[in-house]
Formats: sequence, C-alpha cells, structure tokens
Amino acid sequence: MAAASVIVAIDWGTTRMRAWLLDAEGAARAEHRSDEGLTTAQTVGFEPILERCLAALRAPDDVPVIICGMAGARQGWIEAPYVDVPSSIAAILRGAVRVPHAGRDIRIVPGLACRSLDAPDVMRGEETQLAGAKLETAGRHVVCMPGTHSKWVIVDSGAVETFRTWPTGELFALLSGHSILRHSIGEQPDAVSTENPVFARACEIALADGGDFASRLFSIRAGSLLHGLTPEDAAARLSGLMIGSEVASARRQFLHADRSVTLVASGTLATLYRRAFEIAGLEVRDIDADTAVRIGLIEAARQNEMLDGVPA
Repeated sequence: MAAASVIVAIDWGTTRMRAWLLDAEGAARAEHRSDEGLTTAQTVGFEPILERCLAALRAPDDVPVIICGMAGARQGWIEAPYVDVPSSIAAILRGAVRVPHAGRDIRIVPGLACRSLDAPDVMRGEETQLAGAKLETAGRHVVCMPGTHSKWVIVDSGAVETFRTWPTGELFALLSGHSILRHSIGEQPDAVSTENPVFARACEIALADGGDFASRLFSIRAGSLLHGLTPEDAAARLSGLMIGSEVASARRQFLHADRSVTLVASGTLATLYRRAFEIAGLEVRDIDADTAVRIGLIEAARQNEMLDGVPA
C-alpha cells in the first residue's frame, strides 16, 4: 500500500518556488515548481500562489504546510525572525513561525544570523538543507552550499557555529552580462563544463593566488583579443577563476587542518565545485541539495509537532 501524504514542503526563494507532497520518510509523491517566488508573491499575494500550488499537488485539505526561504523574510509573507548562531540545528527548526488566519497549519522556518560587527551575515533556506544533510552529531563539519550566494558553514556536534557568504553566482552573472567581459563571453555564459581544461587551469591559478581573482579578470578580455579565446573558453575561465577563488578563500578561513568538505548541491554546480575541490586536494562528501531540503523540511515539521500520529 502506498505511503500516505503527511506534509507539503516548500522551498520559497526570491524568484522561484519548489514544492513537494511528502510521505513520512520524506519521499516525494508529487512535485510542483514555478517562477512565483518572493518577487511575484509580493504583487500577487502569497496565499493565492500557495492555493494554486496545493491544487497542482492535489494536496488533501488536512495536510499541513512547512516552508523555508524568502517567504519568511521581513518583506515576505510573515517574518520568521533570524536565529543567532551559534545554535543547534534542532533549535533552529523548532523556531518555525505559524502563519495566522490560514485555513490549515502553515509554518515558516527561520533563517540564521551571524551578528559579528566585522562580518555580519544572514541566510534563509540553506539552514533546512543543513538539517537534511544528516551530519553526524559528533565532530566538526565544513559544509559548502553553492549558488547565487554560496554559503560556507561550520557545524560542530549538531550546532551551527558560524557561516559566511560568497556571492559567486551573482558576481558571475554581473561580470558575464554587464561588464566588458560580456564581449568575450557572449550570450551563453552558463554553458561551462568540467571537461574543459580552461576551467581546471583557471581553478589552479585562482587557488595558487589564494583567492585574488580581481587581478585576473581582464585577462579574459585580453585573451579573446590576443589569443582567440572562444566564448565557451572565456566563460570557463571566468567560472574557474571565481569558484577557485571562493574555495581558496574559504579554505584559508574555515578549513585549517580539515581536508574534507560536505558539498550540498545539485546539477552543474555540484559538478563544477566537486572538480574545484579535487584540484584543491580536498575530500568531498556529496549531498544532493533537492533531497536535503526535502528531508530538512520534514524534520522541521517533526520538530514543530506538525505530524501528529506519524512515527519518527
């Protein structure tokens, strides 16, 4: 007999939303994705978008909803205040805020804040992936979650100690689309392959430079003018320089004696970062980001006692 649906889990980002109808093990019985992220919801409304999502999933009326991401931002549906680090992952999940006046039980997981005066930082959504990564409660873990704003996190004995953000994806988009480098990279800057030796060589250079990629950027334009660097190779060089620089900088700040990284990612990003870690001589433990966010969201539902009668 098929497992019963127990929760709707939603990762609600700035531009996109991903939703799953899950059973008690975190397996997806239905999935819905759309471009109706925070930006759209601020105009259309969060509740109408959610209702369309629930209809697409064919979610039963009594199934609760657990949400992470930008729906809990100050400008979102309802603010789920940041939890300050250091904090245990379980305590973070238990801070989910209930959406008032809703027709069903809807809660939003809070984000995290690092309130250092010299290096303040915040995250929303990635904390749920940390919960789904199932890191061992004992020991220290260095976690990398690449994306538009890559997050590097130190987890020790089940608690988030600190984290930092590298806006690598956003900088790649800006430089490839809105700087002089756009003349070299062309219209398809995302088509970067780890099989391209230009990517690997750029990673090696960035790692050797210790994270100083700014002095290397104009070489991409010069390479296209002087050596016939193709748009594909130009994009690979920019990607390799930026990812390699991120890894070099994070290694210096976070890894110290550690030689292993837990990589929470999916698709092309997972492949690119894994290659960069190999070049850097680091061991990698792979966690699929989509799987992690689903498992993390159902764990948040458990921590908030939203799954009455469902065995842990």
